[in-house]
Amino acid sequence: MSHHATATAVAPSPALTKRVAAYQKPSRGRAIWQLVNTLGPYVLTWVAAWYAFQISPWLTILPIILLAFLTIRTFILFHDCGHMSFFPSRRANNIWGIILGILTFTPYNYWHAGHARHHATSANLDKRGFGDVWMLTVREYYDASPKEQRKYRMYRNPFMMFLLGPLLIILVNNRTVTRNASAKEKRNILITNIGIVVVGVTLSLLIGWQEYLLIQFGSLYLGLVMGVWLFYVQHQFEDVYWTRQENWDFVRAALEGGSFYDLPPVFRWFTGSIGYHHVHHLNSRIPNYHLAACHEAIPELQDCPRINFFTSLKALNYRLLDEDTGRMVNYREARELMASRA
Repeated sequence: MSHHATATAVAPSPALTKRVAAYQKPSRGRAIWQLVNTLGPYVLTWVAAWYAFQISPWLTILPIILLAFLTIRTFILFHDCGHMSFFPSRRANNIWGIILGILTFTPYNYWHAGHARHHATSANLDKRGFGDVWMLTVREYYDASPKEQRKYRMYRNPFMMFLLGPLLIILVNNRTVTRNASAKEKRNILITNIGIVVVGVTLSLLIGWQEYLLIQFGSLYLGLVMGVWLFYVQHQFEDVYWTRQENWDFVRAALEGGSFYDLPPVFRWFTGSIGYHHVHHLNSRIPNYHLAACHEAIPELQDCPRINFFTSLKALNYRLLDEDTGRMVNYREARELMASRA
């Protein structure tokens, strides 16, 4: 079985993880500054959106778009708290994680339990289904029943994934307790839901329920659409690394199973440098504010799958993994491959 090999100018050295670990030092000052420069503009934009609504609901469109981007940045800070990489203190990470979870409508402990499993099993074909996008191989798809194929096609449909999916995440996935959730996770879902209701009722009484619903759900939904896109494209490119358990390698899974989403500086700021996804997967204890420096300082990290906004659009076309070639393909290519192998 062949797989994408990093376009190797420089092969990863055994000391790579040690050199990368030098960047996993959280800074209390940097963390506080990020909270200030994220939540300050977030609150001011909320106020601007409310003032705009008083003139015309149509005028809220621009502040809602800005709020959506700030919601993504807030989510990245929340995400770092769960990796214990934002503050040096575990207690500070947990407290701020819960607070930011209420702002982003995401239960902190519950979400991070699934996310940790995603990091541990990423690019492993024998351990799919933990915090990842549902992905079948060409062979699995053609071995599936017509009903299962229809279900898969519906799931991978861009309308379902990027428009309906975020609604389900906001209203169902992040609000309800699953059977396998721990007592701590169940408690956290309840605390997050109560926090959302308290904030929602308070703001509705202060500014009006219509204003609250339009601004809150407009920005949250748009932010989640963009967030789902970000997560999706980082692991969906033509030569993405996937392999079976016996061949699975953590370093290759990070450097070849995740991409460098090379975004313009302003979008890099709003997305909390999560585009350095290969570095993040190699060491999830590196804070967002050190990812770029780590990438720039270590040559092996620069030799990775690199995508930009335009090349990332190709990800919309990828549907199945051809295990024989290690390539992502669309349904037409999959049909041709099956016909040629018949």
